[in-house]
Amino acid sequence: MNLHGKDIKIFTANSNPKVAQNIASNLGLPLGEAEVGTFSDGEISVNIKESVRGSDVFVVQSTSEPVNDHLMELLIMIDAFKRASAGRITAVMPYYGYARQDRKAKARDAISARLVADLITVAGADRMLTMDLHSPQIQGFFNIPLDHLQGVSLLAPHFKELFKTDNFICVSPDLGSVTRARNFARRIGTGLAIIDKRRNKANTSEVMNIIGDVKGKRVIIVDDMVDTAGTLCNAAKALIETGGASEVYASATHGVLSGNAVELIEASYLKKLILLDTIRIPEEKLIDKIIALSSAELLAQAIERIYSDKPVSPLFI
Repeated sequence: MNLHGKDIKIFTANSNPKVAQNIASNLGLPLGEAEVGTFSDGEISVNIKESVRGSDVFVVQSTSEPVNDHLMELLIMIDAFKRASAGRITAVMPYYGYARQDRKAKARDAISARLVADLITVAGADRMLTMDLHSPQIQGFFNIPLDHLQGVSLLAPHFKELFKTDNFICVSPDLGSVTRARNFARRIGTGLAIIDKRRNKANTSEVMNIIGDVKGKRVIIVDDMVDTAGTLCNAAKALIETGGASEVYASATHGVLSGNAVELIEASYLKKLILLDTIRIPEEKLIDKIIALSSAELLAQAIERIYSDKPVSPLFI
């Protein structure tokens, strides 16, 4: 295996081709020619239409809905590049599906996040590039180099420009997101509050208590993803009705937006929800309250640094 390819090539499957195209454009490169489809029985078909022998190949693919199809597309593409003698293969996964299954929450649970890491490695990936893993410890599931970008470096400047006064505060929606929210608060120069919640079953939560003073303040809820939006909307309600906040905004890297999430957000106390485009958001889900910022420039910078054997860590500052 070569540690460095002779040239750089960007490919994508079907999960988020717009982001892949924007990454390639930021790097001044054409998007690699590949066709990813299905046979009549549903099996995934991959056709790489150009030589990758000795190349440094980057495969851009979020494992978003439909998660299993997009995961298999990624694995088969990696295998195809390995068998075509690519010099090095990097899986660029802006959104890492199955990340929430990172431990045994109850007896006989699978640790699917580790299984996906093993599949990607066995398929032939030489390294990983991803953004805002649900649990940072997932990095330890890989036996190949992994670069973990932070969406806060794109989201925080947006809010710093939006808010010109000091009367605002960052809020972590649960104890697990405190580190992320603290980093966000440091970047925009504000304080931090925490919502203590109790979850009765999957995809539901009950807000129990607000730790910190949000009364009369403009609040930014900081999380890694918005799935069904139940937690987010409950948090916004508690911050207004219980905490006395004046306005509630929200920031998250990944907009999963499953089920009736958009309807809940539309009817909630939230003024704006700012996301990144790590997951393709259909036009019908981009209501007035939801804004998607581009992640392509940051991903392109990381790819350029990986290809040039430069450290990626300056992008975390």
